[in-house]
Amino acid sequence: MASIPDRFVSDDSEPGLLYRKQIRPILDKRCIVCHGCYDAPCQLNLTSAQGINRGANKLPVYNGTRLTADPLTRLFEDAHTVSEWREKDFFPVINENSHLEPLQGSLIYQTLKLKKQNPFDKIAGHNEIIPDDRFDFSLNPDNICPDSDQFDRFAASHPDWGMPYGLPNIEPSEFKLLKHWLQIGAPLTALPGLDAVYRKRIDAWEEFLNGDSAKQRLVARYIYEHLFLGHLYFEDLEKNNSTVQAYFRIVRSRTPPGQAIHIISTRRPYDDPEVDRVYYRLERVKHSIVAKSHLPYALSSERLQRFKTLFFETPYIVDTVPDYIPELAANPFKTFSAIPANIRYRFMLEHARFTINGFIKGAVCRGQVALSVINDHFWVFFVNPDEEALADIDRFLSEQSEQLRMPPERESNAGILGHWTEYSTLQASYLNEKSKRLNALLKDRPGLNLDWVWDGDGHNHNAALTVFRHFDSATVIKGLVGQSPKTAWLIDYPILERIHYLLVAGFDVYGNIGHQLSTRLYMDFLRMESEFNFLALLPGEARTALREHWYREAGEDVKDYVYGHAHLSVEPGITYPDDKPAKHYLYESLRHKLTEVLSPRYALETGTVPVQHGQLFKKLHALRGESASIMPEMSLLMVIDNKRGDKVYTILRNSAHTHITSLLLEQTNRLPEEDYLTVLPGFVGAYPDALWQVESELLEDFITKLIGLKNENDYRQLMRHFGIRRSHQHFWRFSDKLHKAFLDHDPVEYGALDYNRIENR
Repeated sequence: MASIPDRFVSDDSEPGLLYRKQIRPILDKRCIVCHGCYDAPCQLNLTSAQGINRGANKLPVYNGTRLTADPLTRLFEDAHTVSEWREKDFFPVINENSHLEPLQGSLIYQTLKLKKQNPFDKIAGHNEIIPDDRFDFSLNPDNICPDSDQFDRFAASHPDWGMPYGLPNIEPSEFKLLKHWLQIGAPLTALPGLDAVYRKRIDAWEEFLNGDSAKQRLVARYIYEHLFLGHLYFEDLEKNNSTVQAYFRIVRSRTPPGQAIHIISTRRPYDDPEVDRVYYRLERVKHSIVAKSHLPYALSSERLQRFKTLFFETPYIVDTVPDYIPELAANPFKTFSAIPANIRYRFMLEHARFTINGFIKGAVCRGQVALSVINDHFWVFFVNPDEEALADIDRFLSEQSEQLRMPPERESNAGILGHWTEYSTLQASYLNEKSKRLNALLKDRPGLNLDWVWDGDGHNHNAALTVFRHFDSATVIKGLVGQSPKTAWLIDYPILERIHYLLVAGFDVYGNIGHQLSTRLYMDFLRMESEFNFLALLPGEARTALREHWYREAGEDVKDYVYGHAHLSVEPGITYPDDKPAKHYLYESLRHKLTEVLSPRYALETGTVPVQHGQLFKKLHALRGESASIMPEMSLLMVIDNKRGDKVYTILRNSAHTHITSLLLEQTNRLPEEDYLTVLPGFVGAYPDALWQVESELLEDFITKLIGLKNENDYRQLMRHFGIRRSHQHFWRFSDKLHKAFLDHDPVEYGALDYNRIENR
């Protein structure tokens, strides 16, 4: 193999400044909106210099039909040099052939040039629908990934498929800069160094995470296995910045603090590290942030002290650090049994949005198969960790640890259905035992009441969460947001822990069909158990009626599974009035109980939302059925107001279903007549399906036309007047304005949006 040029130059050199100051911003604005994560076409991740150097690969990461697990290709983990990536079948997108002129050997340039030669105005008029035969905008298009030798044939077959794919050309000045950069050899730079003050913060956390005692090592392992996906940042250092300057991630290293990090790369965070001692280190995130995988987590002196108090002030003994054999490591109820369950639960609960967001924004988040297990809109509550009846939970979990085993213990090459009966039987046994224990606890005392619901200790906004699902992605936000939803969950510690180890720590996006299928099926159990916990707060008749409504047309075997094994023989300790539906009275009671901790951020009544806007959007909240069903899953609306400042709102379509237990048959179970819309200030979601721009004085006209939608032609007319379609001549100008608004609105949550889902309607 010919030698591969080293493109990395000094950060303060002229070529280095060119890349950092001019090229990187173009890539962040124009490229990572499609090429930003696992689901990037051809695995071409352009969020970092290392990703550019790595190049592209013809093998898709998301594949729900593979019979055996694929090799790992995680950037920054599974290879560290260009030569190693070439051995993994990645091919260059910038010139590596010394016999070729730099531009001739650059796929990036060739794709940009192809677009320049075939601009959108040859295909569709300004803001018009693009002819269907020109592009494939489906969720899972064919993965056509030509290398340099194949590009001429590709261009001849698909002359319209230059970059940006299915979007307008970049600006001439941007094209000129990229061309110049590629012409001089595409120099790259590493991230600039950090101020010494960051080093002090890192040292304090690494000292805490790398104590020598068995207890310290077990606690550090527990923290790592729950925070490994997080983008950690130092809250006090970033509070005066318009954007976070540096994110970090916690990694396992072969080397102790004070030495260069040597990452231990395994499929899962609990796989055998194959070293005598693991060190937990904070490594700087080296890539640009994209919203779909962004999990910010604040580190502060207060949080460090809280961890010390939580894990070390309660007396308990840890004799040894557990082994890493899969059957043990995949079962947190065995691995971490020495740490009291209340402590573990408290740890997860106090940042519950982050915990739940792990399965929403982790690798499992992309794909309708993964997220078809949850409803489009529901509220989440948590069992009170201080409930007196839970005092003996450690003994119960110890007795039930075998029943709480999960599919990830089979690792990434699980049989398609061979072991499913085993896990189904284990879950049924656990539900029976859980029911017996609850019935015994409640025998001589009032039934479940509102004291069983965590109140956030009077200050924690994580006590109530709202989940919005957008077909194959989802968003978790704090508070009881939107209209009263069809369903709600009440999550206890065993459910919360299993969600994390099933869908985050234990999920392998490269795993085979058996692994992915068993993960989805087991999550059905956890959803139904969470729903059962909520239903237990309702009187018996209402409980049964609501369960039947939630699972309309589902097979009796489905309903009988959880509700046949999970059963309460006592009525709740809540007095329900006769003149209100029980579910709505319970929602009202919970809202009242949690008043002090309900985040008002997404309410239309807040001071950040003009009164006129709020009144108009409430008309959309009253909309049900046909008009709502025509709208996309997620839209971003920018209201232009030169006097009061522009505002951005998210419009969500909540799709109704008879039930959500049928794998891959979601459309069969749809109830479009029950669809409804929710409008929220700001940005909720990472994958917009539609973009809208409306002058403030025309907002009422826009809302009126939206409410009056009757068919697809009506929607097309609405898009023509107010939409920013893929063919809009000012698409990128609007995109820049939208991202700036996102950054200004929420610099911590900010990340580049993903445009792969933008519809062509």
